[in-house]
Amino acid sequence: MTSAGPVERTPREQVLDVLLEAGAALDAADVAGRLGVHVTTARFHLDHLARSGLAQRRPDSTGRRGRPRMLFSPAAGTRGDRSREQLIAVLVAALARDADAPAESLRAGRRWADALSARMPEAGTDAGARLVEELDALGFAPERVPDGIRLSACPFREAAQAHPEVVCAVHRGLVERLVAAAEPHRPVQLLPFVEPDVCLIRLDREPREATAAHP
Repeated sequence: MTSAGPVERTPREQVLDVLLEAGAALDAADVAGRLGVHVTTARFHLDHLARSGLAQRRPDSTGRRGRPRMLFSPAAGTRGDRSREQLIAVLVAALARDADAPAESLRAGRRWADALSARMPEAGTDAGARLVEELDALGFAPERVPDGIRLSACPFREAAQAHPEVVCAVHRGLVERLVAAAEPHRPVQLLPFVEPDVCLIRLDREPREATAAHP
């Protein structure tokens, strides 16, 4: 199975990478120079990273005259998060070389759901509501919409874009098992990347016949 190739980093991720690699706090002009972008663009992304908790912002205390420039550095824990992303990417790429990767990944997703047994919904509860609850706890930022549930913050976005046959299959297995635990015959479908950073879960209103239940 061929790889989809390296996933292009978003501009904001590139700015964060610059902060992680710098070894010292940088201002917007420093970041702009390293990325070859306008300083306003760099400042926009730096401010967003600071608001989202991925970067720390502090005024320069070197005693320069005038308004102090703002310096940015990675927030505590960000380096560890990036290391986990890299480990996940390596493991997914290794699994993707197996011809049975999609089927095994689907089974892995179902085992993941089973591992959440302490929080699994009781049969007869609303599958959509419980699915939103579980996926929110896992960091997917789910949102109920008329045509299903939007997932706009996949914790494994880079790995999923590089190897959807592995990562998206794991998520499909997870979603199917969680829905089956609440409404055993409720049809569910995971549609990866209906938008560049958005996946969609479709939940049909009518349950299937008992013979069509998930294994």
